[in-house]
Amino acid sequence: MYTKIMVPIDGSATSLKALDEAARLAKVTGGKIRLLHIIDPLEHLAGFETASVYIRDLIPALVKAGEELLEKAKSDIATAGVEVETELSESPGGRVSEVIVERAKAWGADLIVLGTHGRRGIERVMLGSDAEQVVRISPVPVLLIRHR
Repeated sequence: MYTKIMVPIDGSATSLKALDEAARLAKVTGGKIRLLHIIDPLEHLAGFETASVYIRDLIPALVKAGEELLEKAKSDIATAGVEVETELSESPGGRVSEVIVERAKAWGADLIVLGTHGRRGIERVMLGSDAEQVVRISPVPVLLIRHR
């Protein structure tokens, strides 16, 4: 049964819905949850920052926001009586999906619960789908939760 459930969160309604579903599942199976938040500093570059501003201001702000997000989600889930831990990871410039799968493998997760926006058509082609890529490359089952 699923005892180690990885839940990547980004603060969106979709990822928080996935977290709720993972908490229900963990409660039934007696499993624990690891919340994963990935910061991608390159995503926030405008091209006008100096290196010192980037290192001194941008990265610490992203880390702080990520830590706050994880702690809030952890506290919400812990009140439901589910064992939960957090992990903040930085994307080295690759796809977020690859970081999710790599962190799930390293932790020994036996399930990844992931929110998906359910994009279709040109929007999916242009933006790609990290959720779809996780499904393709994950060695463990992936439960996709769609927020309507």
